Amino acid sequence: MTQIYLRQAQLADRDTIMQIIADAKAAMKKAGSPQWQDGHPNATMITEDITKKIGWVLVIEQQIAGYVAMQLTPDPAYQHIKNGQWAQPDQPYATFHRVVISGHFRGHHLGQFLISNLLTLGLVKGFTNFRLDTHHVNVAMQGLAKSCGFEQRGEIEVDDKIDPRRIAFELNLDQSHLTRQHVDNDFMKPLLHHDK
Repeated sequence: MTQIYLRQAQLADRDTIMQIIADAKAAMKKAGSPQWQDGHPNATMITEDITKKIGWVLVIEQQIAGYVAMQLTPDPAYQHIKNGQWAQPDQPYATFHRVVISGHFRGHHLGQFLISNLLTLGLVKGFTNFRLDTHHVNVAMQGLAKSCGFEQRGEIEVDDKIDPRRIAFELNLDQSHLTRQHVDNDFMKPLLHHDK
């Protein structure tokens, strides 16, 4: 069976992550998308993700196949939404940023695997609401979001010098089985904070 799992990103992973992002930028440019064409994500952002322990890598047979940042604090860009509204505007939420799969692994539905693992991780941390955004022409990311149960909620604006407009998506999982006590279970703390 293929070894495939999600782990916290480390500084030693940064060059590999940046190469995957560079390849994705080139693919977006070739497809005519302005997304990620203004210089971000850059190495400084990835370093901050790793330092803040919000960067995660998808690993297949000891190779990094994907990257994502899962932000657990409110995102200022999500405060104002146009042409729609959030289903859970006042509830805590986790946000998925910089979602990228290596071109070497495209076509294996790894995006769904990545999102599924992030949802599990978010639930362990006590979140049932999740958000992400993508550009209007990024049909692949829109399709991934919808295939994972996210619903389009409206439009937001991000810090992008070329085109700040983004489609905003939200996923609200069933909260009936979850209490805040799940977040602080002592037996989960070593799992959540083990990054060595």
